[in-house]
Amino acid sequence: MSAHSRAPECPVRYTVRIAQPREHLFEVVCCVERPDPQGQIFRLPSWLRGSYLVRDFAKHVVDVSAISGGAPVALERLDKRSLRCAPVAGALELRYRVFAFDASVRKAWLDLSRGFFNGSSLFYCPAGCENTAFEVDLLRPEDPACRNWRVATTLPTVQVDADGFGRYRADDYEALIDHPVELGEFRRIDFEVDGIPHALVLAGRCDPDHARLAHDLTRICTAARALFGGEPPLERYLFLTNVVGNGYGGLEHRSSTALICSRKDLPRVGDEKPSKDYRGFLGLCSHEYFHLWNVKRIRAQRLAESDLGAEAYTRDLWHYEGITSYYDDLLLLRAGIIDASTWLDLVAENATRVERAPGARVQTLADASFEAWIKYYQPDENTPNATVSYYAKGALVALCLDLLLRRDGGSSLDALMRAAWQRWGRDGVPVPEGGLEALAQELSAADLGHFFDLALRSTEPLPLAELLADFGVKAERRAAYGAHDGGGRASGSAVRAWAGLTLRAGEARVAHVLSGSPAARAGVHPGDQLVALDGQRVSAARWHELLAGCEPDVPYALHVFRDELLIALTLTPSPPPLDTWTLSLTDADAATRARRLAWIGA
Repeated sequence: MSAHSRAPECPVRYTVRIAQPREHLFEVVCCVERPDPQGQIFRLPSWLRGSYLVRDFAKHVVDVSAISGGAPVALERLDKRSLRCAPVAGALELRYRVFAFDASVRKAWLDLSRGFFNGSSLFYCPAGCENTAFEVDLLRPEDPACRNWRVATTLPTVQVDADGFGRYRADDYEALIDHPVELGEFRRIDFEVDGIPHALVLAGRCDPDHARLAHDLTRICTAARALFGGEPPLERYLFLTNVVGNGYGGLEHRSSTALICSRKDLPRVGDEKPSKDYRGFLGLCSHEYFHLWNVKRIRAQRLAESDLGAEAYTRDLWHYEGITSYYDDLLLLRAGIIDASTWLDLVAENATRVERAPGARVQTLADASFEAWIKYYQPDENTPNATVSYYAKGALVALCLDLLLRRDGGSSLDALMRAAWQRWGRDGVPVPEGGLEALAQELSAADLGHFFDLALRSTEPLPLAELLADFGVKAERRAAYGAHDGGGRASGSAVRAWAGLTLRAGEARVAHVLSGSPAARAGVHPGDQLVALDGQRVSAARWHELLAGCEPDVPYALHVFRDELLIALTLTPSPPPLDTWTLSLTDADAATRARRLAWIGA
């Protein structure tokens, strides 16, 4: 048995049973020693920090009851996430089950292969106890199929066994729900960063190169901690990773992250150099690790003040997600995992994604942040035409800001983030709305007002090419060399004809029709099943080949199925737009080379 010093009795204790993994059900008991004499209210969050969509976790709760002194207690539902127990004289127990069948990083999962949960999905909070201490008894699974399970979490222990089952403790409710828990027969790859234990936990079938993963993650985490002067101090850090056939994503927490990746994203023993998929996984790890500072400790005031019951609005997600997206791949460069030219390719791919979305000319970055609750996290057929990503464009704004600060302001984005840490993050002071924008102006010797108005509150193009030129990087826009050309260095000849539609993966069914495109003018609808182009049968594999054989500005017969009816349309492809960015290092004078060297070491 391992144990920390025994804490005094907690006023709130949860017991979590992995009771019915075959039916995906956790059983939870919440015991309140001193319930509200007027009737104890319990609330479950409706969203969780870092993911800006109301998910209504209470909808997965089933079979709720309450008892006190062995007798049932009446329950009254107050709203979708809240309930109240009748007044009782002694300790009160709330008992319920949670259906856990969400394989993402945001909710909970349970079957015979693994278990996972965020506390926001499992733990009703007794009103009035938000700032008290909580304990959790995590019981070993009863099903013999789960007898070899272990626990991985950064939730502080009170007393646990060798596999991690036992009692855990949190200082308050926010801490309780900010330590996700992984359960199962996982692989664990341990490494140290600045003397702090770190580990990559891999759930799911995989056989990666353990040494390479430990080596590369150590370098990335070291580069991130170096930026902030080795702070904050941590007891440990976990990358909790669910490895699946096809998946990608992450969610940050105060001393861990929950990730999902594809098997092909992990390196295998004998791989000579990082594949594009592996670079993507390392970039994901880098992104979530950077959130240790930028989101978890440098926190938006409007988000921090929320009780997680309803939307919390901010126009500053470009700061929290965009800047983090700029640094995620930049840290791969600083860690020596990729070179400068490869990093510029990644920037070019991001710039291409923004360029190809008509929504970038419709929605400002500030509005993209404010409307994340209803747009970014709830995409539909018109999303590319109506929205811009505060991740993608936010990263480009961060790049431009970094270059402006270095060229004219006598500073850098590194210095700005360190200043934000000193002013807000180190002492846990929330950042007021527009705080980073104001702090950047304080640090800069140049006036940044026009830049921020253009970048955040207008839909005008960013001065990307002009700024990069002052650092010896040539930025060009060209036509795509084919359907799979996402930007960056590439070879080939430009496609001849462009329709302006995208297909669903593996189908000849239309996913999106870009506004103002030939497909839009032809009357193509999202959801249309493409049948024939110029009398030739269309399939998912042949669409781009058939389109490449068309002449621009020449009309062609296009047949589609819509609502079980065959519809005849006329598609007139246009020449391809110059929407694909390429960035390359150029010869430069001594002053420009010095700026570039200080920026990316090239």
